[in-house]
Amino acid sequence: MHTASLWPEDELSSPAMPPAPALAAPPPACARPAQGLLPASVEAVVWRGNQLGSAVNDVLSSGFASLDAELPGGGWPCGSLTEILAAQFSILEWRLLSPALRRVCQAGRSIVVVGPPKAPHVPGLRHEGLDDRHLVWIKAEAPAERLWSTEQLIKSNAFGALIAWLPQVRSEQIRRLQVLSSHCQGPVFLCRPISVASESSAAPLRIHARVGVDWELHVEILKRKGPPLAETLRLESMPGGLKAVITPRLRYPSRLVSRETDDVVVSAPAPARRRHTIPH
Repeated sequence: MHTASLWPEDELSSPAMPPAPALAAPPPACARPAQGLLPASVEAVVWRGNQLGSAVNDVLSSGFASLDAELPGGGWPCGSLTEILAAQFSILEWRLLSPALRRVCQAGRSIVVVGPPKAPHVPGLRHEGLDDRHLVWIKAEAPAERLWSTEQLIKSNAFGALIAWLPQVRSEQIRRLQVLSSHCQGPVFLCRPISVASESSAAPLRIHARVGVDWELHVEILKRKGPPLAETLRLESMPGGLKAVITPRLRYPSRLVSRETDDVVVSAPAPARRRHTIPH
């Protein structure tokens, strides 16, 4: 019996084939493209963790140079939500936002407020340089009414700036407002209690504001596109009606408090006197 080979005789004796050329190593998947290769719209929403992000839309200067230096883009973002957290609202938010709102009035656009805790004080707003003819006040008491009014206004995009007091809004509702506000031309401010600072929020910018002793505002940036800010910003913000009448001595109340404390003399209490009874 004869067995046939599976390979021809000439192939078995042929020289070895040359090795295949080595393939080039693929580029790493995490390689960052050179700056300028991405579209401008993509570059605007990408930032390094140790740097402030650039503004996707326009910004409105806050009127405080130290605050603008710490805000992405150099001001309040337009077409986006900004949360202002505080322990108590009524005057603080107007003092913080009035420098920016003045620019809105000067441009002839309207300022819409939804559900403020107290009625806007027209003389006080005039002292801050705000024209009440550009102010639209929407009375809304129930949480559902405030949320509905805010959502409809954002959809309409018919304002220069919107301020809404939403103490009971949920995280999914804020996410919806953030999506809708991306088509607005002006900034949207949500005033919420400081108790929600530990809760998640879709707002790209969150700040905590409180009033200081010497007529200033203390501002902490809790969330922004960039590294966290450990320090507290101190913004000089005296109410407009007091600037013309306040005396230099009352300009810094903290100095008066420390001086009065230093002038107080604390002495030990006098020993109690013993009473002698006279026998009858």
